[in-house]
Amino acid sequence: MAPEAGDAAPAFTLPDDTGGQVSLADFQGTKLVLYFYPRDDTPGCTKEAIAFTEHLDAFKAADTAIVGVSKDTVAKHGKFRAKHNLGIPLASDAEATVCEDYGVWVEKNMYGRKSMGIERATFLIDRNGNVARVWRKVKVPGHAEAVLDAAKALA
Repeated sequence: MAPEAGDAAPAFTLPDDTGGQVSLADFQGTKLVLYFYPRDDTPGCTKEAIAFTEHLDAFKAADTAIVGVSKDTVAKHGKFRAKHNLGIPLASDAEATVCEDYGVWVEKNMYGRKSMGIERATFLIDRNGNVARVWRKVKVPGHAEAVLDAAKALA
């Protein structure tokens, strides 16, 4: 069952593109934007990552970290970050277990063909590890700004 506002955020530990790991516990005491996206280097995913990077200083000023998650490998994440000069860590959920925990591993229907994939979604997690806000079926234009506004408003 997908977490909603007020629920405890599901714990996770995933490998990231720096060769380390990223975990929900790493962000205890700070706010976290955990955003899920379908694939590296696709138009929408690239625009979303660039938008979060462009607002990184404002997120930091709001005491808010950002982590992107997809099923892509850490090597692919590293190439994606380097190619677009992204400033946010990207975590690899190759088995989609964290995607399932957050309810974003869903059946998609494109041109009549059904397949499983990641629904573009963002979770704002508060300082205590609880979900403060959820955005599902995200449309990229203006999304980073909306998340930033919500992060600023969250104590």
